Amino acid sequence: MKVTFLGTGTSQGVPVIACQCAVCQSADTHDKRLRTSIMIQLDDDTNIVVDTGPDFRYQMLREDVRRLDAVLVTHAHKDHIAGMDDVRAFNYQQQQSIPVYGTVITHESLKREFYYAFGEQKYPGVPRLELRPILAGETFRVGTQPIIPIEVMHYKMPVMGFRLGNFAYITDAKTVSDESKALLKGVDTLVINALQEEPHISHFTKEEAITFAEEIQAKTTYLTHISHRFGKHEDIETKLPEGIRVAYDRLVIDVQ
Repeated sequence: MKVTFLGTGTSQGVPVIACQCAVCQSADTHDKRLRTSIMIQLDDDTNIVVDTGPDFRYQMLREDVRRLDAVLVTHAHKDHIAGMDDVRAFNYQQQQSIPVYGTVITHESLKREFYYAFGEQKYPGVPRLELRPILAGETFRVGTQPIIPIEVMHYKMPVMGFRLGNFAYITDAKTVSDESKALLKGVDTLVINALQEEPHISHFTKEEAITFAEEIQAKTTYLTHISHRFGKHEDIETKLPEGIRVAYDRLVIDVQ
C-alpha cells in the first residue's frame, strides 16, 4: 500500500500564526506543516484517510484526491476532526455515505460538533457520515483490509492508533500500555508523534519516541505531529539514529 503524509504539524501547524521564530520563518518547504493526517491507498485503489483536521479540504485538493472510501478518527480534538464537514464533497461525487470509524466517545463528539449532519430533518447538502464504532484490540475491516485499533493515552485521553499489516500509525501518544505495545510488535514501518525535545504533558518527545520505536523493534520509524519548537527539519534529521526519520508534508512511502 502507499501512505501519503497529508500533514505532519501539531495543532497550530507550522508556521504558527504571528510567530517570528526561525522555524516559522524558514523558506524550506519541509518546515511547512499542515495539521497531522495521512492517506492510505490500498492495492485495490481503496482510499482511507486518518483524521480530518482543519486543513482537510486543502489536503484533498493538493493531492487531487478523487475518491474517499473511509475515514479513521484517532480522537475528537479539533485539530483531528475540524474538517469533517468537507467529506460532503465526496458524498456528492460518489452518491453515498462515507464510513467513519472511531470509538463511541469520538462518535458522540462528532454528533455534537456536526449536529446538523445527524438530525432527523437534514438540510440539503450536509455531510453524510456513517458512524461505525470500533474497540481497542478488536480487528475491523475496510474492504478486505484488516485494521487493528490500538489504544494509547494522550495525557488522560484515550486515542486510537491503527495497525494495517506491517504498518502502524500513532499520533498524540504520551503513554502506551504493555497490551498495546504487544499489538505493535513486529511492525516494519511505524509512524509516531514526536512533538519536541523538551518534556510535554501529553505528547512524546523526540527521545521518548525513539525509545518507543526501539522497544517495539520497528525497522523504520517516521516522526510526525512536529512542533515549531522542535527546530528546522534539516537540523532534526542530524539528531536521529539510523532507521528514524522525520516525516514531512507530501512525503509518500510504499509499505509492503
